[in-house]
Amino acid sequence: MTLLSAEGFMSDASPDLLSQLLGSSLPSTPEEMRELLERFGGLLNQGLPEVGAFHEAVPVCDGVVTDVVVPRGDGPHPVLVYFHGGGWICGSPTTHRKLGHRFAEAGFLVLNVDYRLAPEYPFPTPFEDCMSALRWAHAECARWGGDPERFFVGGDSAGANLSAAAAVALAGDPACPKAALLIYGVFDFAALGGLPTSELDSNLAVSGNDGEKLIELMMGSYLGSDRSDELLCDPRVSPLHAAEKLPPSHVVVGSADVLASQSESLVKQLEKAGITHEHFVDAEMPHGYVQMEFLPPARPAIERMVEFLRRTP
Repeated sequence: MTLLSAEGFMSDASPDLLSQLLGSSLPSTPEEMRELLERFGGLLNQGLPEVGAFHEAVPVCDGVVTDVVVPRGDGPHPVLVYFHGGGWICGSPTTHRKLGHRFAEAGFLVLNVDYRLAPEYPFPTPFEDCMSALRWAHAECARWGGDPERFFVGGDSAGANLSAAAAVALAGDPACPKAALLIYGVFDFAALGGLPTSELDSNLAVSGNDGEKLIELMMGSYLGSDRSDELLCDPRVSPLHAAEKLPPSHVVVGSADVLASQSESLVKQLEKAGITHEHFVDAEMPHGYVQMEFLPPARPAIERMVEFLRRTP
């Protein structure tokens, strides 16, 4: 399929969208992943919702900036700090701009954070950047009408991992989010490395163990090729191992996502710990579908997240 325009792309869209974008093989380098996600994001971020104001690349700390999306109307506004997905090696506030605008459209002050990426900045740098961003956002959100008492975190894929890990690490801190949106995330790295090759390749519509190679590209870039069991079980890496420290959480994933089992495992730990949570599995939806507004479940998924945050004290 030739990607000539958003209109033509939308008319041809389907749950195996990733394979249509990729052609016959998956990216093999971080640079190829970045090119793919930028192209993908450019198609999905057209027709931005109206918001009150938009401030791009506001400095947070050394090497970290954030887009600030201000809702319409008078504050104080509830605050959502958002960490984009991209396998810890790609993605940016630009690739997730429309999703950030959707939450701002619903009345949230959104800080869409541009944390540093692996392999140039492996663990713990992205995690520490997200910790710094949460502390900074809690202290500074009032500049744009934000209410630090209604302070939330969210992210998708790698961003969900970073959201959960940072929330766990900040438990008891004034900057700890009151709730988390965890969208098709990775919560247990040891289990991620053990996903069946056949399941990966089927999910990604590829063959020849390309799915396994893609997982290793992301894990190796973020954690290195020589990963100890101790590192894989570190809550800063695998927040499932400290799920009892998470705030109320909304966990969402598609049933066609190879990471559905990650969400299921996290939910079991939340139930065991008595943490307030919601768990939604949208039928036949692929990884990344919340940004794919041409798929019918995408907007309802966003609306459920908005309602969850509104109900959180």
